[in-house]
Amino acid sequence: MDGFQKSEWQESPDVVQKAFRRDGYIVVRSFLDAEEVAEVYANLDRVIREVVPTLPREQTFYEEKGDDNTLKQIQQLQKNDAYFGRLFSNSKFEQLAELLLDGPVDGRNMQYFNKPPLIGKATPPHQDGYYFMIKPTEAVTMWLAMDHVDEENGCVRYIHGSHEWGMRPHGRTQTLGFSQGVMDYGIESDRANEVALPAQPGDLLVHHCMTIHRADGNVSANRTRRALGFVYYSAQAEVDEEADAAYQKRLADEMKQAGKL
Repeated sequence: MDGFQKSEWQESPDVVQKAFRRDGYIVVRSFLDAEEVAEVYANLDRVIREVVPTLPREQTFYEEKGDDNTLKQIQQLQKNDAYFGRLFSNSKFEQLAELLLDGPVDGRNMQYFNKPPLIGKATPPHQDGYYFMIKPTEAVTMWLAMDHVDEENGCVRYIHGSHEWGMRPHGRTQTLGFSQGVMDYGIESDRANEVALPAQPGDLLVHHCMTIHRADGNVSANRTRRALGFVYYSAQAEVDEEADAAYQKRLADEMKQAGKL
């Protein structure tokens, strides 16, 4: 799937909605144009330089603690910086989420992701809905490429149609930040339906929270793999707040024990 062009989701919403319901994901090329991407770059640099040192430890993860060049995740960007708050709420990202979920949404998290060259780990196959702990499991995750991303530095891979297969069994992985993965991944239907999606800066990938996805590690010698993640729940979804808080605490404890934050 080559994807939709930047304005198609507004010009042909029914077509975009139908593709999302059929495939479990869509791609919108050049969702942000070059000028908008440059603005995001500038604000990311500012946040990493000025805001990250002030954040709670559990909101910033590193591949190698003490090495600022190995920053791998920032959580809750929308709450910690006004620019990213505007990008997240009452924005075209939120409007697209409302289209795909067919109604009002509840914005939950905006994240920065990076896989530094050579040390950026693979993302195990998983379903976001397993982590979200919501009923009904109606949510979308958006992944905005901020680098040229291909198979060498770890492009996203979706399992076409897997959002209709139900929740797969998840178990422990060795990947901090993605501690649960699909245990039986790699069965014939997975292999037959896996789609690799290279992306350019400004391209937006959006998937349903039940869509199985994964990404390889960054094996390139000198290329970063930066992205922004946007998570929106359907306004109808109810969160098991106690279970969610327990999971977030477990995640933070694991990161501390491994020296990643």
